[in-house]
Amino acid sequence: MQMYQITYEKPKVTLLQESGLGVAEIAARTCYDSFENSENECVRNAMTTLDSQEINRIESSDLLANLAWVHHHHSIIEHATLSYLIQGTSRGVLQEHARHRIQAISVRSTRYTMSSVINAFVASLESENGFEFFLEKLLELHLFVITDKAYLAIEIRAIYEKLKFQYDRDGDFINNAVAKSSLPLIEEYKYNAKALYEALEAGKKKRNVGDAFKHIVTDNWKVDMVVTFNIRSLKNYFDLRDSGAAWFQIQWLAQAMKEVTPVKYLKLIDKKYKDC
Repeated sequence: MQMYQITYEKPKVTLLQESGLGVAEIAARTCYDSFENSENECVRNAMTTLDSQEINRIESSDLLANLAWVHHHHSIIEHATLSYLIQGTSRGVLQEHARHRIQAISVRSTRYTMSSVINAFVASLESENGFEFFLEKLLELHLFVITDKAYLAIEIRAIYEKLKFQYDRDGDFINNAVAKSSLPLIEEYKYNAKALYEALEAGKKKRNVGDAFKHIVTDNWKVDMVVTFNIRSLKNYFDLRDSGAAWFQIQWLAQAMKEVTPVKYLKLIDKKYKDC
């Protein structure tokens, strides 16, 4: 019997910034006072004629390779960092990712970015078939990592029912959901869900709208984030997450990050690239 396969969207990763290897070699040479032994002229001259731009263009360092693979002295490579833009991973992955504590991480906030979802629900109250309207609008927003429409209908139904439950019991729901300046639109576009949704989207967004509605968010919800790792921490991340023991969604993310990581860094942290 053939197993049913749920379809997913994989994350997109872009390398935003790399610090270069030069600072890490300068740090190592400072420890050993061995600048004269560097194969990189700009490092040999660093203590007399410092050319920081040339140092940041260094593509390899024998000393760093020796420290990483012979002496396993990885603290030096903490001076090299990379920053990645990650688009379209899940909040489930975010929970796993955040366990890697030595990183800088900035994540798309549900607190500030849930307006379109709440606008869709408020507008759906003016539709004869509120859920169908809500479902159509949320599918257009591409909010989820799972892309299977049959599955998403179940998930979006649950979100709709949670919002409806809250609406039926919270007399201040609309005030929490809609900016004060947009409240007149609800009366203006009564019984016209499409026009109301478009007007709410064009109007002022309710500040911190997600504060009242975070409970609707699931692990399947897409997030974007910018992360910065030093390459010692990145080694730990790849060792654990680009592994068959890791959850498949975070494996996808680790693999996508590795694909955009320049080889000069991978040569210091991944044995597969050591001799490249």
